[in-house]
Amino acid sequence: MQAPEANTDNPGRATVQTTSMDAPIHLMVVEDDVHFQEALWAAVRDAADIRVVGIAGTRKLALEALSGPPADVLLVDLGLPDGSGIDVIRAAQTCWPGCAVMVSTTFGDEAHVLQSIEAGANGYLLKGSSPANIVDEIRSLHLGGSPISPLIARQVLLRFRPPGPAPATVAPEVPSAIRRTGDAPRPSLSAREQQVLELITKGFSYDEIAGLMGISLHTVRTFVRRIYAKLEVGSKAAAIYEARSQGLLAV
Repeated sequence: MQAPEANTDNPGRATVQTTSMDAPIHLMVVEDDVHFQEALWAAVRDAADIRVVGIAGTRKLALEALSGPPADVLLVDLGLPDGSGIDVIRAAQTCWPGCAVMVSTTFGDEAHVLQSIEAGANGYLLKGSSPANIVDEIRSLHLGGSPISPLIARQVLLRFRPPGPAPATVAPEVPSAIRRTGDAPRPSLSAREQQVLELITKGFSYDEIAGLMGISLHTVRTFVRRIYAKLEVGSKAAAIYEARSQGLLAV
């Protein structure tokens, strides 16, 4: 497979040359992160059964691409520079009804998950997944599966789980002093750490956060490391999920 040729008129989109394959999976990618595009391309390049038919870096270019020949699988990021990928998912249901849609994003909150599923997404992966794993999940999606990251699956299951039966007996009251000792205290974020966390949740990059807050990129990364340490997580998606679970972010 040849590498994508950049479209000089529309830098947000790239196309590929056709190849002679037996029924390859035609993949359309909607993603503005160039580094993620390159990593995904490197993984797909060695996959003889998958062919990238287009890459759109903005919501506008993605919607325009839907007027062309349909792809088999549409991989969509939600945080696009000019709007939401959810709009692209909705439009794909009308323009490409036979296309399977998979979200690939940093947004792990309930609102984005449910809106994506309601719009027509068949799968939902957090960007902690490696490009090689995403390639495997593209195959699974094309075969009728619904790949979902474990954190997202747990969140969806908890939402639809019916309330359990009331306990048969009432546990004895525990003295407040003992409760305070046994309960895990809620992490305490500084005002600046809270601001960084909220901007991350809204999909801003570290560079954008540095500009908005008037601080250096190094300082942003320091705040992020502190947030991860306090929440005991190792990724953006996990930090957002844990912060919501502990009431540090609005649901």
